[in-house]
Formats: sequence, structure tokens, C-alpha cells
Amino acid sequence: MMFNQQSKDGYHSRIEGINQKTLVYGEKTLLTEFQLAKGTMIPDHCHPNEQTGYLVSGHMVFIAGNERYDALPGDSWCIAAGVEHRAEVIEDSVAVEVFSPVREDYLPDNNTLRDKK
Repeated sequence: MMFNQQSKDGYHSRIEGINQKTLVYGEKTLLTEFQLAKGTMIPDHCHPNEQTGYLVSGHMVFIAGNERYDALPGDSWCIAAGVEHRAEVIEDSVAVEVFSPVREDYLPDNNTLRDKK
């Protein structure tokens, strides 16, 4: 079992205005928290991972293909693997997302997570 206690440490930024932290991961899934600043644009991208998310706070707009989805606190989404998508951060937001299979590029370099047996 992997366990991670809440901490303000471990965040990093790949895109200006977005702080991300991998919370835990296993053989098939990875859980990440994102802190997103108002006005940030997540550019078009796709990846081989299914992406399931939940908006904890804030307001975001997701665009996949010709579809536009307004996300408010409590809303959730699932983006199929290989689907091009982007997002606009309307208000400061916090989102939690699960990726499957595990996103290798999101694995922590300095693993602060503890394996529990």
C-alpha cells in the first residue's frame, strides 16, 4: 500500500500558473493534485492515458474537439486516452485527477511517498 500524508511540499510547475503534485500511484493509476491560477491556458494536448478528474474549487472550461464543458466545484470528467483537449482556468482552481495507465512523466523524482506493508 502507498500512503501520502498531506503536505505543502512536493509541488512543481511544468506550465506557468499551474502547480502540480503527484499524491500517490500504483501499478495502474496515478493521482495528482493541480493548483491552477486564474487566466492560465492549458494548451491543446493528448496523451495515451485516460484522465478522470474532479474540480475541488474554482471554475474551469474544458474543450475537447468541438465540445466545451464548464466545470464548477463538484463537477467531474473523464477524457479518453488519445483525445486532444485543452482547458481555460476562469478562477483560481484546485483539481484532482487520476491517470491510467500511470503517467511516467508525473512520477516524483524524489519520492516522498512511503510504501506500507
